[in-house]
Amino acid sequence: MALPAVPLATALARGPLVLDGGLSNQLAAQGCDLSDSLWSARLLADGPAQIEAAHTAYLRAGAQVLITSSYQATSEGFARRGLAPQESAALLRRSVELARTAAAHSEREVWVAASVGPYGAMLADGSEYRGRYGLTVAELERFHRPRIEALAGAGPDVLALETVPDTDEARALLRAVRGFGLPVWLSYSVHGECTRAGQPLREAFGLAAQDDQVVAVGVNCCAPRDAAPAVELAARVTGKPVVVYPNSGEGWDDRTRRWQGSGTFDPAVVASWQKAGARLIGGCCRVGPDHIAALAALLKNPAC
Repeated sequence: MALPAVPLATALARGPLVLDGGLSNQLAAQGCDLSDSLWSARLLADGPAQIEAAHTAYLRAGAQVLITSSYQATSEGFARRGLAPQESAALLRRSVELARTAAAHSEREVWVAASVGPYGAMLADGSEYRGRYGLTVAELERFHRPRIEALAGAGPDVLALETVPDTDEARALLRAVRGFGLPVWLSYSVHGECTRAGQPLREAFGLAAQDDQVVAVGVNCCAPRDAAPAVELAARVTGKPVVVYPNSGEGWDDRTRRWQGSGTFDPAVVASWQKAGARLIGGCCRVGPDHIAALAALLKNPAC
């Protein structure tokens, strides 16, 4: 499998890179059933070819960075299906391998980001959008470290610490990634000028400012309207490249497990995000290949 010629940090210094979009919506568009608590992670065991096909769809749209299907993949979640810890670790590694296999067929240089979702994603009750789980930083670190170890063992280009709802979990994740020798990005889920748990974003971004392992910091799975001010603040507070990949703007109802409202994601705003310091730019839930293709075209030809 082909590997990128340069580290992600080097590429970011050269200019913006296009992230992929929402994995779950693309899998649904391919006819996959994502109704159980493992969400897209179930397909690591039951339908890996579907995951590779979803990655390929985003590559064709112009994505340069693929985020793996490990967001909701945990030993605890797989254990409820009867899998042993070593089997769970193998599925986590598979998530990286599937993205790398898809990338190998691209003529472009492609980086693979291993997704490390928040603790609340494992609970499958929407609590990743609230945070404040009642666990200590040390407890959260112990939860995350085994899955990070498994992902790191598969050799991704970067660890994506994503959809982080509060600063306690951010602290835990930044501790848990130490010692693996991989760059990371730290990306919060936010509402307005605060994390989902209500902490000021200035404080949240500040946790990454002096951490050399963090190559980008920003936001994801937020409303598009919240992206621009967050990008500006992340750049100002940290001096690092900014990662931004909001959702479609629709709202997720965890009671009915359905998206509600209308989409407001507009690829045309990427020029303002880039001007404010964004270097990793894409979409999250409900943002599909068509959106990413439009975004990629605008980043390639900013005058359009």
